[in-house]
Amino acid sequence: MKQKIVSCILVMLAITGTVYGQDFYDINTINTVELTFEQSNWDSLLDSLYVDGNENRLIGTAKINGILFDSVGVRYKGNSSYNAGQNKNPLNIKLDYIIDGQEYEGYGTLKLANGYKDPSFVREVLSYEIARDYMPASLANFCKVFINGTYLGLYTSVQDVDKKFLRTHYYNGNNPFFKGELASGEKLTSVKVWGYFGADSTSYHDYYEIESDDGWTDLIGFLDILNNEPDSVEEVLNVDRHLWMLAFDILMVNLDSPVNFGHNYYLYKDNAGRFNPVIWDLNENYGVFSTLIDGLPLNITGMQQMDPFLNATNADYPIINKILTNPTYKKIYVAHMKTILDDHFNNGLYRTRALDLQNIIDSEIQNDPNTFFTYDQFKEGIDGSAEEGDFFVPQRPPGQPGQPGMSNIGITQLMDGRIAYLNAQYEFQALAPAISNIIYSPIQVSPNTDVWITAEASNADLVQLACRHNQTEAFGKVKMLDDGAHNDGAAGDGVYGVSVPAGPSGFQYYIYAENDDAACFFPERAEYEFHTLAVSADLVINEFMASNDTIADQDGEYDDWIELYNNTDAEIVLDGYYLSDDGKELTQWAFPDTSIAAKGYLIVWADKDEDQDGLHANFKLSASGEAIYLVNPETTIVNEVTFSEQTTDLSTGRNSDGTGLYISMNPTFAAPNQSVINGIENEDQLSQFPAQFTLKQNYPNPFNPQTSIQYELSLPMSIQLDIFNLTGQKIKTLVNEYKRAGNHSVTWDGTDASGENVSSGIYIYSLHAGGNIQTSKMILTR
Repeated sequence: MKQKIVSCILVMLAITGTVYGQDFYDINTINTVELTFEQSNWDSLLDSLYVDGNENRLIGTAKINGILFDSVGVRYKGNSSYNAGQNKNPLNIKLDYIIDGQEYEGYGTLKLANGYKDPSFVREVLSYEIARDYMPASLANFCKVFINGTYLGLYTSVQDVDKKFLRTHYYNGNNPFFKGELASGEKLTSVKVWGYFGADSTSYHDYYEIESDDGWTDLIGFLDILNNEPDSVEEVLNVDRHLWMLAFDILMVNLDSPVNFGHNYYLYKDNAGRFNPVIWDLNENYGVFSTLIDGLPLNITGMQQMDPFLNATNADYPIINKILTNPTYKKIYVAHMKTILDDHFNNGLYRTRALDLQNIIDSEIQNDPNTFFTYDQFKEGIDGSAEEGDFFVPQRPPGQPGQPGMSNIGITQLMDGRIAYLNAQYEFQALAPAISNIIYSPIQVSPNTDVWITAEASNADLVQLACRHNQTEAFGKVKMLDDGAHNDGAAGDGVYGVSVPAGPSGFQYYIYAENDDAACFFPERAEYEFHTLAVSADLVINEFMASNDTIADQDGEYDDWIELYNNTDAEIVLDGYYLSDDGKELTQWAFPDTSIAAKGYLIVWADKDEDQDGLHANFKLSASGEAIYLVNPETTIVNEVTFSEQTTDLSTGRNSDGTGLYISMNPTFAAPNQSVINGIENEDQLSQFPAQFTLKQNYPNPFNPQTSIQYELSLPMSIQLDIFNLTGQKIKTLVNEYKRAGNHSVTWDGTDASGENVSSGIYIYSLHAGGNIQTSKMILTR
């Protein structure tokens, strides 16, 4: 049980607890970090710790946006960006170094980079922002740093890949976890990235640093299969996630990465038994690091025309060679790279976004006392042009020259040439299939029944439905047949269908199609994005709260709770039903002799305290993420919810009651769930199956004075597009009419229904069609 302490001392909260407030990684927020050390020679002490090469830290206090943290541990980090003679070195700040659980908004470690190699100062933040559209990737923004009262300057701030990150994206933070990190010195005479070196774990210490308690056997088993049984690689590697990473790194000439240099990434084994690569350290993206590991620095043309299949035939790179030699994987890789190109580069959005980011930090760059570049170089960092062989040398203390071989190329100079080169390649010009008109039958799907799904696909030789029943599973693919069955057409008419089991709680899906030359996905960002089929059961888990500080039970205790909803017009007797958070013990907690009213709500407290009055289960929920099972008297699962790390005082509930998808929301507790929410964590809330429409990110975002909201309709349909504020109040309806199929765009100028300007802040835009909903957030700056 958890008793809420009403009166508490602010200092104790700052020292021992988790402090929540405005999102630390909000892109429009330039955070302030003030470090204080008792020692006046703190810089030389940090230099000594860096030279020692261990994890020891200098102890001090940190004030983050005015909140004080005691006994934090600080060390310098970085490789070429660190130098003992410079005033602004990269920092690693561990808030919970001494005091367990001491965090700011759930973040225990802050990693700050000094922008040493990037005159634009936005390469890293821009790169992570794009990456998050396609794979789990760190949040990033900017931060001002003071030490002992002296202003050091502006830093980039990147979310640590830690247990919080893993729980958020993989629903578990305790599986085998490694950092790809090449050993320094003379240990490595050659590099073989993701090579298999036998069963002895010491053979891998030059390539990986273990971040978990154990896992060497798992890693070696993965590398053995990749190298020696590549046809079975999907059993041990999330291949689709890996292909997104390869496409990202090679498209943007990120050569200080595993596609070239063999480091700057993580590997995490998910609950499905597959290793997942996680990108890291993007400060040298967009051609700053321009040297191939076995050659001289690439010149401007060499970077623009770098092989899109870099190292695909190089035996020293099993990380690519064992994957892109598979014809199907190669087509998927090209499809993913084309999606990134279409989303961010062919339309010039990357440049506009880079300029937006520069605008956020412009004044801070001008006032930075320890910048490595002039203000003119900062302004030229995006659109500046360099001559062949022209390299930049960052400013450093006298006698400490910059690192040679770093390209002085501007971001657009690199990418405009690269975009043109890639789009001209045969593989990128090949005609891919097109997928549309997704339909399922029956319209109302009950748990544990079969559903027939059809899709139209043109120019396709193979069409597959990929589905899974919860987010911890791997997607499994089943072939869709163009045989005329279960539809009004005939064999060969391009309508593909398949029957699949809905399971107890529906499933997540995407559709894949290929021909001899190319492939495509629906949605295009699959597998990272997908659509969801929600089933309609009589009794469902409607809402739950796994981190509760606001809603008390009858004894004044702030415990976890689960809300059930009765979808029927009759009372349901719950004798014989069970709730559980353990898939191996589905009958963990049996309902007493009770019932739930027609269209009614029922609350069960998950507090492991059955002696209290009311319904109190014998288990608690984990705010770090787990599963909840609702089981009927036949011990069949009728509803299963798998969730990742939860945010305190936000619930997860169906949108709408009883039938909708689960989204983060303000808790409603035995009352109708809200359809527009405060505290949305994901950029998009995907719609109920079949989507038939896709709501895209508005652009620009942040914006002032206006932004464009884009959406795509697979079929002609009536839609409504509304703007809400964070309290759920509707500000304005932008569209409410029947629209043709295809791509559409509507502009919002930051005014309400009466034409008056609304204030700066976060707003939600929501697209409704066919009983489905998609929402996303945007930021207005005045």
